[in-house]
Amino acid sequence: MATHPGSTPSAEPTMTVAVVNGSRAVLVLAGELRAENLRELEQLLAGPSLKEAAEWLVDMSDVTHLDLACAYALLRAATLRPEQAVLTIHGSRRSIQRTLRQSGLDTVSVFDER
Repeated sequence: MATHPGSTPSAEPTMTVAVVNGSRAVLVLAGELRAENLRELEQLLAGPSLKEAAEWLVDMSDVTHLDLACAYALLRAATLRPEQAVLTIHGSRRSIQRTLRQSGLDTVSVFDER
């Protein structure tokens, strides 16, 4: 999910999961992910489509704010995946990457800055 030039990302969070070929899950997060969104995020991360995927691509290109609690939820979910599963964080802003690194997510994922 990319922001179009001249548009402003919505502060209201959106979270969706799509599974490609049964083995690759694309998790798209957008807006401001705050502590009040934690339960919804944890439910999404606990879904069977993510548990069964060998690869996760987390598109954070439209995330404008990420609370540390939500970053920890991503870390918890990532550590419950099979060890050989690949987790890629795509498009996150520097401030979001900083929060992800504070949570330790960089130890179990790859940051794709393209």
